[in-house]
Amino acid sequence: MSRRLNMVLSSIGKKELMALTGLGFVGFLIVHLAGNFTILGGPDAFNGYAEKLESLGPLILAAEAGMVAMAAVHVVVGLVLIYRNLMARGQGYAKKRGEGGQTLGSWSMRLTGPWILLFVVVHLLQFTFPHKFDAEADTLFAMVTTTFSGAPWAVFYVLSVVVLGFHVSHGFWSAFQTLGAAQGRSGLLRQLAIIVGIVLGLGFASLAMVVFFGQLPVLSQLQK
Repeated sequence: MSRRLNMVLSSIGKKELMALTGLGFVGFLIVHLAGNFTILGGPDAFNGYAEKLESLGPLILAAEAGMVAMAAVHVVVGLVLIYRNLMARGQGYAKKRGEGGQTLGSWSMRLTGPWILLFVVVHLLQFTFPHKFDAEADTLFAMVTTTFSGAPWAVFYVLSVVVLGFHVSHGFWSAFQTLGAAQGRSGLLRQLAIIVGIVLGLGFASLAMVVFFGQLPVLSQLQK
């Protein structure tokens, strides 16, 4: 037990925790994006999707608790690794230039990470908490369409999901590299990471733009 704990607390163990929690978030984002596309079906489809999730009861609560735990681990371990890297003054683990050295993607993770954390907090305050805990709040469809009909929030959301896509494009590949499944900066996993980042970024951004420009079928009907 002590040996296993020491492994987890080591720098390698921390990086593996970052990798595993990061991959968990990528899986969540893919499912979340797929669910968000139900907004194209109008309020009944989107609100119905949200209600079905809530009807899962203990299962959805367990999933949400798991996401909170993963977020806490990912953020705390990430801060610890950044601190250690700063203290090391560039004397970190020796790596071949083609196998994990400093790149624009890896350097930018310390910048995109805080932005994404801020975005998640804002997202929870705008949609998740009112939907779950405010009995007098509008439906989720109404909250989303009202929020993204305004330019400031639409722009903030689009910029944030583009940052998210960039973060994922490096983090997805880096996670597999940390776990020993990816070698070098090229190859199938690297290409897949870029594709996943682009799909997530453009997917979430396109939905916000559809709402902002009033192109949802239900919005178009209301404007006639």
